[in-house]
Amino acid sequence: MKIYTRTGDTGETGLLDGRRVSKAAPRVDAYGEVDELNACLGLLLSTGLQPDLVEVLTRAQHQLFSLGAELADPGGNLGQKKASVAPEEIAALEEAIDKLENELQPLRRFILPGGHPSAAAAHLARAVCRRAERRMTGLGNGEVSAASLAYVNRLSDLLFVMARTLNVRQGVTEQEW
Repeated sequence: MKIYTRTGDTGETGLLDGRRVSKAAPRVDAYGEVDELNACLGLLLSTGLQPDLVEVLTRAQHQLFSLGAELADPGGNLGQKKASVAPEEIAALEEAIDKLENELQPLRRFILPGGHPSAAAAHLARAVCRRAERRMTGLGNGEVSAASLAYVNRLSDLLFVMARTLNVRQGVTEQEW
């Protein structure tokens, strides 16, 4: 099978329900942002993280594929099993956040994104996650499941806490604003 199909050469793409839409359509933009976020997680994973962080991020990458499928399937043709965020996935993010926060001092001020390269990659992923959340929200009420919106919101929180944790683990002082 060839990677190219030529079906998108005119600026359209297919949704999973068979409809052809503009590549600039809000729904395509939303799942494109989720794809970019997943690539950012891949970049973050390539920085040589500790096993506890690798496990959390790899699980998130799998979940983001399901989220992308949900966004590309407005008719629900894939069914709930493959294309939905389960409440336990949100709970897993919250558990990871709580665990990582135990390694941190409470925030006193805003911090500038950056520090160790892995922390900077986590901050970038957080910003892309927030953009994906905005695009998903922009699709309108009922177009994206409440669980999926909660998931990306929590994932951005995790990425922020992870960035801070990575700086602490690498002995890098956060720069306050």
